[in-house]
Amino acid sequence: MSIFLETNRLTLRRFTEGDEDNLVELDSDPEVMRFLTGGRPTPREEIRDRIPRLLDYYERFEGFGFWVAQEKATERFLGWFHFRPNMSEPRDGEIELGYRLRRSAWGKGYATEGSRALIRKGFTELGVERVVAETMTVNLGSRRVMEKAGLTHVRTFQRDDLDAIEGFEHGVVEYALTKADWKGEPA
Repeated sequence: MSIFLETNRLTLRRFTEGDEDNLVELDSDPEVMRFLTGGRPTPREEIRDRIPRLLDYYERFEGFGFWVAQEKATERFLGWFHFRPNMSEPRDGEIELGYRLRRSAWGKGYATEGSRALIRKGFTELGVERVVAETMTVNLGSRRVMEKAGLTHVRTFQRDDLDAIEGFEHGVVEYALTKADWKGEPA
């Protein structure tokens, strides 16, 4: 197991081929997928095809990629975080933060804890200058995590790929935090 970072309650580690069942279970929960696919599960074949791309991040972008989130005390799979170059609008020094956690992990501060730890590592060790994150405007839970992690609302905009998802008409919000504005919140 290749550990990327640890917090008080979390271990973030590299993905392996053996994480397929965990990803299938995660992406099969309609509530987890509500603001991503309208609640439709991701087929196993698609997840199986995605894993090599997740693993490729570790080779292409040292210190960046997708990280399995495990509960430190039990090693239970909670979901994942990504901390990667923004693939839709790449900018030097800008990294995109994202997360997807099991419903059983919601409301326990794990998303905020993992996000803060990644932001801290990015600003203090990885040369990151700006962290960005996006979610649907109506995804209030994810927006609260972004705010608790120190990001602030930058803009609201429309995306063409959300038309089948309830709430799409309200658009997408972008949040961001620059290294200069970071207050060094504890992980």
